[in-house]
Amino acid sequence: MPELPEVETVARDLRGLVVGARITAVRCDWPRTVRGEDVDAFTRSVVGRTIEGTGRRAKLVLLELSGETVIAIHLKMTGQLFVVPAAAAPDRFVHLALELADGRELRFRDIRKFGRVGAYPRAALAGGAAARELGAGDVFELGPEPLDPAFTRARFREHIAGRRARIKTLLTDQTFLAGIGNIYADEALWRARLHPLRSAASLRRDDLRRLYDALRAILVEAVAYRGSSIDDYTAPEGDGSMQERLQVYQRAGEACPRCRRPIRRIVLGMRSTHFCSWCQRLPVGERPAVAKILASARGAAGPRRRGRRWTELPVGEGAVGLTPAEQAAARRRARSEATRRAAATRRAEARATGSGSAEGSA
Repeated sequence: MPELPEVETVARDLRGLVVGARITAVRCDWPRTVRGEDVDAFTRSVVGRTIEGTGRRAKLVLLELSGETVIAIHLKMTGQLFVVPAAAAPDRFVHLALELADGRELRFRDIRKFGRVGAYPRAALAGGAAARELGAGDVFELGPEPLDPAFTRARFREHIAGRRARIKTLLTDQTFLAGIGNIYADEALWRARLHPLRSAASLRRDDLRRLYDALRAILVEAVAYRGSSIDDYTAPEGDGSMQERLQVYQRAGEACPRCRRPIRRIVLGMRSTHFCSWCQRLPVGERPAVAKILASARGAAGPRRRGRRWTELPVGEGAVGLTPAEQAAARRRARSEATRRAAATRRAEARATGSGSAEGSA
């Protein structure tokens, strides 16, 4: 699912494409795309209004409209936004489109139909009681933004004080901290040398300093590289490249960039979690409570090797001599590569469908 850097990239790309455009109509062929499934009410809220700005809150893309209205778009797993000429070829995965007065459309493409779009009074962005009173508490009940200048180290320490949850679970809780998900939680914890299963209550002042610095550094870097184009994520102006700089995420079985021991993978809260058990030590006293979870990581990375076996050298098909563990690792690598190729193909098809967006936005 796109996280803070990816959603920020989408919002920035849209800024140069739709600010100043007036919405003239709404098309929707899947009512569940609209929160509350009331397409008519959504249409009445946005038609005739001008897009005055774009922004982001947590993992939400925001379109700020005239009349103190805001459209909040949650991309979820496969949501994509493109600005194209109205005459662009139809796409069966586009489930909602905003028709613009200048002859273009802002199309919301969503293969799995998990994404949601809603219109709210801008006051709901404040969250808390204001959002609840406006019926948007479930949307804007969010934690602080990790890149907000007001979110200092001291504020982070105060915010986490008294928490006892596992630190990975806490970081991905949107009511605790906005915009962080699997990718950047794993990367920040690796940079900070903190085990994902460690209790937040066990973190000392220096641990918190390292984690705070790592979180902000990885997010700033990822925004600069336009996010990680993993699976279906792409932005209106193209893919990101942060996936090429990730150190642990989706790298189970590969050597840790610091210690060269294998990266491990466990499932925590139905989500994959990647870490180095050597660099990210879990305090002895906390190990018994998470023994079953840690046991699931054993052997997941395969045996540690310092180099390639002769059977892995480029000698053509039919090489023999792989151990069962090596065969399993090779199959995992092949499946992973096939998945990446398929995702890249889907992104390319999405962009081909949206071809002409550049000329249409000129």
